[in-house]
Amino acid sequence: MVLQNPFGSDDEILSAIKNLSGKLIERRRRRDSVSQRHLAQAVGRSERWLREIEGGSPHSMIEDHVRCAHSLSMTTPHLFIPILAMEHKMTIPRELLMQDDLWDLEHDMLEIVVRYHAAVLARQVSRSGQPDGSR
Repeated sequence: MVLQNPFGSDDEILSAIKNLSGKLIERRRRRDSVSQRHLAQAVGRSERWLREIEGGSPHSMIEDHVRCAHSLSMTTPHLFIPILAMEHKMTIPRELLMQDDLWDLEHDMLEIVVRYHAAVLARQVSRSGQPDGSR
């Protein structure tokens, strides 16, 4: 099973991402024995708003999902990995993103980005003798 249909619209894909995110937020909240009232208060919103987030409302905003996740000490690859895949017209297995802990994956991805940028900077320096590519 994949999170997105490569032929689906961006709105359909974003709706699926919000639905998945809501389920993960609810699962973490319940696992940590946090009431809806407490989490809603922590992010300065109403319980009704939180029920919409957990229900995967397509009208919710991505930043609202980020606020809830961070209030529960969650990182947010379940949001941003599928958005990145969507931009590149790639599919992602839903099972990958349903895991509660993607810390190692996130760390590896960030290290790849850092290595890539270090290599770009090294090439610029070797060509020009200055980090910004100018003389």
